Amino acid sequence: MCAAILAAALLGSGCAGAAPGPALTVRDSGGALLTRVPLPAPEFAVSYRNSVYGTVAEERYHVREGGRFGLVELAADQLAVLEEYYAVPGPVRGAPSGDRRRWLAEPRDHPVFDELAIAATALGERTLHVPGHAPVPLPPLVTDGVTVVLDIEES
Repeated sequence: MCAAILAAALLGSGCAGAAPGPALTVRDSGGALLTRVPLPAPEFAVSYRNSVYGTVAEERYHVREGGRFGLVELAADQLAVLEEYYAVPGPVRGAPSGDRRRWLAEPRDHPVFDELAIAATALGERTLHVPGHAPVPLPPLVTDGVTVVLDIEES
């Protein structure tokens, strides 16, 4: 196995010969590519440790045409994160068996993004979740600053 393929398997960053298609990219604030994760389905999530409640919450996104993506669902381990922190407008429901989180809800708004800048601090434990791939913790990828930019790119 070539070193590039091994690195791609460990970092989720693709290599020559990778299947074409959309991928979730993570870049630093200067635009340098930190990792690239192929998207086998038009969905991904970002989990983080909520600083107010100290438990894990998750924002789930759906990829749209043209490389945009929209927030479609919120999930959390603690009910209060959804009801109080996010102040979701509708009912909170229990997550189905096998879900990473315990509770699910529709967000108040459904923003759509071309790209999304987020803080990738060790305290926040931000992690990418892409179907078919191991979770990708963001803090170890950041070497300068704390901001990373998520984008959908075609290969």
